[in-house]
Amino acid sequence: MKTWPIIRLFRYGAAIVLILAWSCKENKTEERGNLNKSRTTEADKGVKLVILGTVQDAGSPQLGCKKSCCADLYNKPDPARKVVSLGLVDKEAQKRFLLEATPDITFQIHNLNRIANTSVDQMPDGVFLTHAHIGHYTGLMYLGREAVNASEVPVYAMPRMIDFLQNNGPWNQLVKQKNIVLKGISEDSIIRLTPTLSVIPVSVPHRDEYSETVGYKIKGPAKEALFIPDIDKWSKWERDITTLIAEVDYAFLDATFFNGEELNTRDLSQIPHPFVVESMTLFNSLPPVQKQKIYFIHFNHTNPLLSPESKEYKKVISNGFRVAEFGEEFEL
Repeated sequence: MKTWPIIRLFRYGAAIVLILAWSCKENKTEERGNLNKSRTTEADKGVKLVILGTVQDAGSPQLGCKKSCCADLYNKPDPARKVVSLGLVDKEAQKRFLLEATPDITFQIHNLNRIANTSVDQMPDGVFLTHAHIGHYTGLMYLGREAVNASEVPVYAMPRMIDFLQNNGPWNQLVKQKNIVLKGISEDSIIRLTPTLSVIPVSVPHRDEYSETVGYKIKGPAKEALFIPDIDKWSKWERDITTLIAEVDYAFLDATFFNGEELNTRDLSQIPHPFVVESMTLFNSLPPVQKQKIYFIHFNHTNPLLSPESKEYKKVISNGFRVAEFGEEFEL
């Protein structure tokens, strides 16, 4: 029987270990590949709603503001303070939609594409407008030839809003140059965007100088959301807001002002909104599961709910409600 030198035994054993290790590595790599593939497949399914902005039309800080709520933000802007907007992503259908065209549309489309894992230069498959106040439609200007020079981006709007865009510059230039294509919608009509995603306009009372005002019900394959960023007062609406809350899984509701004291330089009767304290009183009798559906949104630059450290923010949370946060994602 031949005796193996020690060095040869060592090399032989090391070779076996290397072969086994490589085999194991290949198996694990294959397993990880399958797992990643499985996760990617799951990630490519479903419908998602994302909060792309939470602030009132004029942003934060607001032009001309001398108050402490804006002082530090002039020198150190908060990247999360974007004007109110929602994004919808149907990954299986590979479609993306934007609710509101805000002055922050550049960042918001970028974030929408990032979440959808889509090329950063692609425009949304549709933009839904609520009304003709500056934070809700003026972002359309960035679709024009001075900026991205987009091609036929569908813009969904109510009749008066359509008329306003068609007959007033510079918006009618977007139509003439075919940067946008206007799509008329009507109250309570179902706009089916994909096989599992649809949107329903809901008319609300608001200051309608140039257009009517709507919110939207958003229906995904499993859940529904309500988006009412602007309304004068709940009591002025012929619909019962508590009934609508019961019908959905998430309700993103107007919270422009926390109370009537925060804005002491303006006549609030000229810019009516439901104060958060009024809304909390109205919704106080709802069961906890209904309260948890409510996400306050559309905060004026003076609204203390912009700061999670404020006593007002903590009061809202302790009362069972929620405060919408930039970047939050919800499965529909």
